[in-house]
Amino acid sequence: MLRCGQMMLAQALICRHLGRDWNWEKQKEQPKEYQRILQCFLDRKDCCYSIHQMAQMGVGEGKSVGEWFGPNTVAQVLKKLALFDEWNSLAVYVSMDNTVVIEDIKKMCRILPFSADTADESPPDSFITSNQSKGTSAFCPAWKPLLLIVPLRLGINQINPVYVDAFKECFKMPQSLGALGGKPNNAYYFIGFLGDELIFLDPHTTQTFVDTEENGTVDDQTFHCLQSPQQMNILNLDPSVALGFFCKEEKDFDNWCCLVQKEILKENLRMFELVQKHPPHWPPFVPPTKPEVTTTGAEFIDSTEQLEDLDLEEDFEILSL
Repeated sequence: MLRCGQMMLAQALICRHLGRDWNWEKQKEQPKEYQRILQCFLDRKDCCYSIHQMAQMGVGEGKSVGEWFGPNTVAQVLKKLALFDEWNSLAVYVSMDNTVVIEDIKKMCRILPFSADTADESPPDSFITSNQSKGTSAFCPAWKPLLLIVPLRLGINQINPVYVDAFKECFKMPQSLGALGGKPNNAYYFIGFLGDELIFLDPHTTQTFVDTEENGTVDDQTFHCLQSPQQMNILNLDPSVALGFFCKEEKDFDNWCCLVQKEILKENLRMFELVQKHPPHWPPFVPPTKPEVTTTGAEFIDSTEQLEDLDLEEDFEILSL
């Protein structure tokens, strides 16, 4: 499940920097952004989204290193690690209680992500607007690229067939990043469907360790499919899943909301809810911010005691059937 979470996030970063239509070609020189994305996921403790960092951050979610993660735990881990990732500058929203709150997402994504300690760094292109009248550049919080993860429980012991059509509709959305899930003892990254067969990537393959080469590039052969994607019947899916979506601009999110209203909320038994306002009975929404520490993110989460400074989320559980 850790590897599946890495795959979903990597796809979001590809969309963020290279565009959804970008395709990898073997033995072709790749953009520098691509190489930098790969370096985020190297199996080294000092890489932001390495398996070491994800496992250690899971301690704050009540998961010991080596203990199995579920889709929601991985989502919570990615949300917290993203706070230390200033280059990609993602806003990660993980829905609670089967509910996506539009007001909260817009409040989070419209926040200027720069603080005093990062003022000298180059900001992402999406946050720079040119002030033609004064001949200067100004920062404006137009939209912080959004990684939206929706953890769901689509049944008790197996997926309820009433959710199948809505689940498949999510893969059709242009913002889709697929889904995290699997079947007992096996985690998969689902990327599409064909009829009632889900198409997935299987991380259960031992690969040779890869590190940065002398020229600063990464040998990326094992980062891509060495075998064809596999298929499984959708009714064999474990009911605990997490849907992923990426909205680079605000208009992408607005379009996603329209698609959800049209395709998901039309069902009598809805897979999840989309609401405009923050529920009054919920605690106030406070956009997550990077904890005030004097060390790097890698050094910070090396201490399990300091994990207490981060807000802990309860394991996802279904509240109503």
